[in-house]
Amino acid sequence: MRLDKYLWAVRLYKTRSMAADACQSGRVKLTAEGRELKPSHDVKVGERYSLNIEQLHKEIEVLALPPNRVGAALVPGFMIDRTPQEEYERIQMARRYAFEKRDRGEGRPTKRDRRDIERFKYE
Repeated sequence: MRLDKYLWAVRLYKTRSMAADACQSGRVKLTAEGRELKPSHDVKVGERYSLNIEQLHKEIEVLALPPNRVGAALVPGFMIDRTPQEEYERIQMARRYAFEKRDRGEGRPTKRDRRDIERFKYE
Protein backbone atom coordinates (compact mmCIF):
# COMPACT_ATOMS: atom_id res chain seq x y z
CA MET A 1 0.00 0.00 0.00
CA ARG A 2 1.23 3.49 -0.84
CA LEU A 3 2.12 5.77 2.08
CA ASP A 4 -0.25 8.56 1.07
CA LYS A 5 -3.13 6.09 0.80
CA TYR A 6 -2.29 4.59 4.20
CA LEU A 7 -2.16 7.98 5.94
CA TRP A 8 -5.53 8.85 4.42
CA ALA A 9 -7.03 5.43 5.24
CA VAL A 10 -6.16 5.66 8.95
CA ARG A 11 -7.61 9.19 9.10
CA LEU A 12 -4.43 11.16 9.76
CA TYR A 13 -5.25 13.41 6.81
CA LYS A 14 -8.66 14.45 5.53
CA THR A 15 -7.88 13.78 1.86
CA ARG A 16 -5.38 11.63 0.05
CA SER A 17 -4.01 14.66 -1.77
CA MET A 18 -3.32 16.35 1.60
CA ALA A 19 -1.39 13.22 2.64
CA ALA A 20 0.56 13.27 -0.64
CA ASP A 21 1.35 16.98 -0.21
CA ALA A 22 2.63 16.30 3.32
CA CYS A 23 4.95 13.59 1.99
CA GLN A 24 6.23 15.75 -0.85
CA SER A 25 6.95 18.69 1.45
CA GLY A 26 9.05 16.54 3.81
CA ARG A 27 6.65 16.39 6.77
CA VAL A 28 6.57 12.56 6.81
CA LYS A 29 9.74 10.70 7.79
CA LEU A 30 10.79 7.16 8.55
CA THR A 31 11.63 7.33 12.25
CA ALA A 32 14.43 4.75 12.22
CA GLU A 33 16.43 6.41 9.44
CA GLY A 34 15.12 9.96 9.64
CA ARG A 35 14.75 10.19 5.88
CA GLU A 36 11.88 11.93 4.16
CA LEU A 37 9.47 9.67 2.32
CA LYS A 38 7.69 9.98 -0.99
CA PRO A 39 3.94 9.40 -1.31
CA SER A 40 4.67 6.20 -3.29
CA HIS A 41 6.68 4.59 -0.44
CA ASP A 42 5.47 1.03 0.26
CA VAL A 43 4.14 0.79 3.80
CA LYS A 44 5.29 -2.27 5.75
CA VAL A 45 3.93 -3.64 9.00
CA GLY A 46 6.14 -2.62 11.93
CA GLU A 47 7.48 0.59 10.37
CA ARG A 48 7.40 3.79 12.40
CA TYR A 49 6.71 7.20 10.91
CA SER A 50 7.16 10.74 12.20
CA LEU A 51 4.55 13.21 10.97
CA ASN A 52 4.19 16.94 11.33
CA ILE A 53 0.49 17.74 11.26
CA GLU A 54 0.22 21.50 11.66
CA GLN A 55 2.00 22.09 15.01
CA LEU A 56 1.74 18.50 16.28
CA HIS A 57 4.75 16.18 15.91
CA LYS A 58 3.13 12.75 15.77
CA GLU A 59 4.77 9.31 15.76
CA ILE A 60 2.90 6.22 14.62
CA GLU A 61 3.64 2.52 14.19
CA VAL A 62 1.95 0.41 11.50
CA LEU A 63 0.11 -2.68 12.80
CA ALA A 64 -1.76 -3.74 9.66
CA LEU A 65 -2.73 -2.44 6.25
CA PRO A 66 -6.40 -1.46 5.89
CA PRO A 67 -8.24 -2.51 2.71
CA ASN A 68 -9.97 0.91 2.43
CA ARG A 69 -10.50 4.01 4.56
CA VAL A 70 -11.61 2.82 7.97
CA GLY A 71 -13.90 4.33 10.56
CA ALA A 72 -12.42 6.18 13.51
CA ALA A 73 -13.30 3.34 15.89
CA LEU A 74 -11.29 0.84 13.80
CA VAL A 75 -8.11 2.92 13.47
CA PRO A 76 -6.40 1.44 16.60
CA GLY A 77 -6.39 -1.95 14.86
CA PHE A 78 -4.20 -0.58 12.07
CA MET A 79 -1.77 1.74 13.88
CA ILE A 80 -0.39 2.59 17.31
CA ASP A 81 0.03 6.23 18.27
CA ARG A 82 3.53 6.49 19.81
CA THR A 83 3.38 10.26 20.27
CA PRO A 84 4.72 11.32 23.70
CA GLN A 85 2.09 12.71 26.07
CA GLU A 86 4.20 15.88 26.47
CA GLU A 87 3.53 16.71 22.82
CA TYR A 88 -0.23 16.65 23.34
CA GLU A 89 0.18 18.77 26.49
CA ARG A 90 2.23 21.30 24.51
CA ILE A 91 -0.56 21.62 21.96
CA GLN A 92 -3.15 22.01 24.73
CA MET A 93 -1.10 24.81 26.29
CA ALA A 94 -0.80 26.55 22.93
CA ARG A 95 -4.56 26.37 22.44
CA ARG A 96 -5.26 27.53 25.96
CA TYR A 97 -3.07 30.59 25.57
CA ALA A 98 -4.23 31.56 22.09
CA PHE A 99 -5.25 34.90 23.52
CA GLU A 100 -4.20 36.81 20.44
CA LYS A 101 -6.92 35.18 18.43
CA ARG A 102 -9.98 37.37 18.51
CA ASP A 103 -13.54 36.47 17.65
CA ARG A 104 -15.05 37.82 14.49
CA GLY A 105 -16.69 41.19 14.97
CA GLU A 106 -14.86 41.90 18.21
CA GLY A 107 -12.73 44.58 16.59
CA ARG A 108 -9.19 45.67 17.25
CA PRO A 109 -7.78 45.53 20.76
CA THR A 110 -7.84 48.77 22.69
CA LYS A 111 -4.64 50.35 23.88
CA ARG A 112 -5.25 48.87 27.31
CA ASP A 113 -5.88 45.39 25.84
CA ARG A 114 -2.73 45.62 23.77
CA ARG A 115 -0.65 46.57 26.81
CA ASP A 116 -2.10 43.65 28.77
CA ILE A 117 -1.25 41.28 25.93
CA GLU A 118 2.31 42.58 25.68
CA ARG A 119 2.76 42.34 29.45
CA PHE A 120 1.49 38.76 29.47
CA LYS A 121 3.66 37.67 26.52
CA TYR A 122 6.97 39.11 27.67
CA GLU A 123 6.86 38.78 31.44
